Amino acid sequence: MAVIKHEGCIRLDLNNPVFQEQLLTLQKAECHAALDTLNKIRHLTWNQLYRDPGIKWEKITSIKPPAGIDAVYSLRVSSSRRATALREGEYMRLLTIASDHDATYGRK
Repeated sequence: MAVIKHEGCIRLDLNNPVFQEQLLTLQKAECHAALDTLNKIRHLTWNQLYRDPGIKWEKITSIKPPAGIDAVYSLRVSSSRRATALREGEYMRLLTIASDHDATYGRK
């Protein structure tokens, strides 16, 4: 069996239990949209992600990141949901999927 190597592509870390709980309890349509977005992301390079107008990768400045983390970012995973994530090298480590847009930025 051949292993497919995506040179320079983003590697997704979906292992955060909070992220998993929130993803797996989304309504079917939103879950499918989020999975489609994650599939798209894993085929992008970081530079492509930064420029993608649909994903809208943004640094969250309204909340302080945990110790040892440079920044936490938000990204659009469906038309009504944003996720939070951080970058560690080639990995995007997904943290949460907010119930609404403002919650992503610590406003609720």
